Amino acid sequence: MRLDTSQQLRMSQEMKLSPRIIQAMEILQLPMLNLQERIETEMESNPVLEMRETPDENPPDTTPETDETFDRGETDMVVRDDDSNTEDFQRLDSMTSEYGSDFANSDAPMPRKSSDYGETDRKMEAMANTPAQQGSLSDYLRDQWRFVEVPESLQAAGLLIIDSLDPDGYLRVSLEQLAEKVNQYLQDSGTAGMTAQEKDSSVAAMREALKYVQTLEPTGIGARDLKECLLIQLQVKSDAGEDVGLPRTLVTNFLREIEMNRLPDIAKRLGRNLDDIKQGIKYISKLSPRPGLLIGQQSAPIINPDVMVTIGENDEVIVTMADKNSPRLGINDYYSTAARDRNTDKNAKQFLRKNIRSAEWLISAIAQRRHTILRVSEEVFKVQHNFLFHGKEALKPLPMADIAGKVGVHIATVSRAVSGKYVQTPQGIFPLRMFFSGGTKNAAGEDMSWDAVKEKMREIVNNEDKAAPLNDDQLSEALAKHGIDIARRTVAKYRGILDIPPARKRKEY
Repeated sequence: MRLDTSQQLRMSQEMKLSPRIIQAMEILQLPMLNLQERIETEMESNPVLEMRETPDENPPDTTPETDETFDRGETDMVVRDDDSNTEDFQRLDSMTSEYGSDFANSDAPMPRKSSDYGETDRKMEAMANTPAQQGSLSDYLRDQWRFVEVPESLQAAGLLIIDSLDPDGYLRVSLEQLAEKVNQYLQDSGTAGMTAQEKDSSVAAMREALKYVQTLEPTGIGARDLKECLLIQLQVKSDAGEDVGLPRTLVTNFLREIEMNRLPDIAKRLGRNLDDIKQGIKYISKLSPRPGLLIGQQSAPIINPDVMVTIGENDEVIVTMADKNSPRLGINDYYSTAARDRNTDKNAKQFLRKNIRSAEWLISAIAQRRHTILRVSEEVFKVQHNFLFHGKEALKPLPMADIAGKVGVHIATVSRAVSGKYVQTPQGIFPLRMFFSGGTKNAAGEDMSWDAVKEKMREIVNNEDKAAPLNDDQLSEALAKHGIDIARRTVAKYRGILDIPPARKRKEY
C-alpha cells in the first residue's frame, strides 16, 4: 500500500447561515414569556433600545449620514465582545466629558411627560403581585420537628429521615441504607466506622425515629408504601373517634382487589353487602395517597397565548396576535442622532453603530416572528374552521407541509413558528401544534384527524352503560357505527393515551 499526500482544488457550494438569520430563527421559536425575557435581557445590555407604548408608523431613519460607510456586513450580533466591557466604558467616559451629564445618564429612562409621573413601574408592580414561593416539604417538616418531644438520641435520626423523603412524602430508602449513610459519614470525617452491634442499634434508632416522623403533618408522611400511608391516616381518624373498621380492613387486605374493581368478590369474602363495600371505598378515596404534594406544590404554569382567534359577523374567523396592544421596541432618538452627528467622537460613533445595528436586527426579527406566526395561524384556521364551532371532533388532518406551501416558507420554519405557542379560541386555549396531525377518512369520505377520533372515543365512553362498559372490541364496533373504521389495537392505544381504564375497571356496581 502506497501512502502519499497531494494538493487538490475543489469547488463546492455550501449554505452558511448568517448571524442575522440565526437570530431570526431563535426569536421565531421563542414562546411569548421567553420572548419577553429575551427583550428584557437585550434592553439591559443594549443602551440604544427603548420600549414604546405603540409601534411607530414611520420609524426614524437610524442610518448615520456620515462621510464614512456604515458597515452592515455580517458581524457578531452580541454587543459585548468580552465580559469586562473596558473599551465600552472608556468610550462612554470620553463621551460624558464631551457631551455632558445627559450622556452619563443614558441608561436611565427618557424624560417623561408630566402626565406620565402618576404611572407605576410595571416591573415593581409585577413583583409586588407575585405570590411568595412556598417552602419545601423538608423545611415544613423540620419546622414541626423542633417542637416534637423526641429523645435527644433520636433527633439526628429524625432529621435524616425527613431529608430522605421524596416529594410525595414517602420514605423510599430502607432504614438499613440510612444507617449505612451515617456510618459512611463517620468514616469520611475520620471517625472509626460503626461496629455490627452499633449498626443494629442505629437501625433500631431509625425505626423509632420514623414513628415520630409519621406523627407530623400532613398525615401519612413518612410511609414506606401506599398501604402504610393510608393506615396512618385511618389511625388518626380512629383516634378522633371515627369508625374506620371497614376501611382499615379494605386497605389491609384488599387493595389489589379494589384496584381491579372486584367489588362483588370483596363483599362475598367479607360477608358484607355491596353498598357497604362501596361506602368503605368512598371513605378511602377521601384520603391522600401522596401527602407530600400537599406542601410546597408548584403552581400551574402561566400560559400567555400568542394568537387570538375570534368569530365575527357572518361566522367570519378573525385571527390576531395577542400582543397587538403591547409596547414595542424602538431605537432611542438621542443615540440615533448622535450616531449621525459628524461631530460625535469616532469611538463613540462606532460603539453606537454597533448597538444600533444589533437593535435593528432584534426589532426586525421580532417583527418577522409576528408576521410568520400570524400567517401560519391564518392558514391553519382556514382549514380548522369547524373546530371553532364544534370542538376537537371537527379537527381535520393537517400536515405542516401544506401550511408551509401556502405561507411560502420551509416546513422547518412552520415547526419553529408553532413550537411552544398557544392560541386562544372560543373553545379554549390550545397549543398551536395540536392543529397539525395526520388522520383518516370516515365512511362518508370526510377527513378526520386522529385527535377527532380520540374525542369521539371519549364521548362514547362517557355515554356508555357503566354497568356494562364497552371493551376494546366493542369500542371499535361503536366507532365503526360513527363511520370510523380502526382496529382494536388502535383503540387500545388511544384509550391508553386518553387515560381511559379498561372495561373491567370502568364497571360500576
